[in-house]
Amino acid sequence: MNSLVTPAVAVDRAFPTLHPRPRQGWLNDPNGICYRDGRWHVFFQHNPDSARHAAIAWGHVSSPDLLRWEEEPVALRPQSGGPDALGCWSGVMADDDGIPTAVYSGVQDASGHAQVTLARGSADLRSWRQDGEVAAGIPGDPSVTDVRDPFLFTWHGTRYAIQGAGLEDGRGALLLYDATDLSAWTYLGIWLTTEHPAAASGAQANIWECPQLVEVDGRWILIVSLWKRRDGAHHLSGVAHLIGSMHDDDGGRPVFEPETCAATDGGPDFYAPQAVQGGDRVMLWGWSWESRAEEEADAVGWAGVLTFPRELRVIDGELVVKPARELVGYRRRARVAGAVTELPAVAEAVVSPRGGVRVSLTLVSPSGSREVYSAETEHGVRVLLDASIVEVYREGSTPVTFRAYPSRDEKWELTVTGNAVVEAWELGLP
Repeated sequence: MNSLVTPAVAVDRAFPTLHPRPRQGWLNDPNGICYRDGRWHVFFQHNPDSARHAAIAWGHVSSPDLLRWEEEPVALRPQSGGPDALGCWSGVMADDDGIPTAVYSGVQDASGHAQVTLARGSADLRSWRQDGEVAAGIPGDPSVTDVRDPFLFTWHGTRYAIQGAGLEDGRGALLLYDATDLSAWTYLGIWLTTEHPAAASGAQANIWECPQLVEVDGRWILIVSLWKRRDGAHHLSGVAHLIGSMHDDDGGRPVFEPETCAATDGGPDFYAPQAVQGGDRVMLWGWSWESRAEEEADAVGWAGVLTFPRELRVIDGELVVKPARELVGYRRRARVAGAVTELPAVAEAVVSPRGGVRVSLTLVSPSGSREVYSAETEHGVRVLLDASIVEVYREGSTPVTFRAYPSRDEKWELTVTGNAVVEAWELGLP
């Protein structure tokens, strides 16, 4: 993505080289991901005019190979007087009788209440018509206080939708809709809540945001982002997934029955992922926010990164998350690797233990060092490093996503204590 780097951000050592994001502005939740006519399209929450979360539009990048990304024109913008006047929030892409259709939460005013809003796109997804079309409003159920982030799925040939929600009694929830007519949804009620025993073990929240429901290796996976109220404020509190099965209720409508629950990413800087079927696999992108001060982001004019694409599998009843297979195409020069390995700013390292080892990632300077990650493991570890975003993939465990900001005189160093084979590469565009 060197082509996306302008002189203003090229001098910022924190700006990613390979992770997709526009040249400037705010970025958060990935949206509307799809594969169409030989290209991947990833949309996302975007403020092109500021590094702050405001006036949310849909940004857009695309790629033929998940390696080389191009910045596309901004897709959706808030429309004065429309249902999205205060922002075009999270959603998905649908095909409505051959017409690409963005299905998203439109927020009209300061109440923050979201309506399911539709926008119609051109075949190449580069131009959009926003006519204020609303498919679903706020449910009449007084127990539902918050609703957002539509997601579509098909069950027995019928198109359904879910939205994340919060209830008056403090529980997070999912709402179910019949979306056979994409322009006019039928509300079917509260579908699942945090009261379910499986959810209670690891997916507690006051609002379930950005729900994703996908079938992986014959199992159904529900991914939810955890919005919690605490100390009079709201906190984005990680991402969880529930693994379970689907069956019909007495009326033939889908029922999701979760069995297990676990964290989808163990890092502090990962939220609001979106999952999509991509051929023979299910892919996942997430949002990694800045952990530095807002004023620092303001100074360089950008904030937020999309993670690398990930592949989802279910093996032995557990969700396994790995980097997309295409990412090996970034490997350029092999580095001399051993117990202590100096890594360039954009790098990959693979640790293959022969027994128990300790893996640590440190920023080292002439004046000292600071450890930013460490773990003890008997399983393989793969580290992908791109300026300020670090993604650690661990066999037999969840990935870890976090942000770290090297100062001018700091260098990355990977240390492996114990018996292991270590490989490392400098990464770059093909």
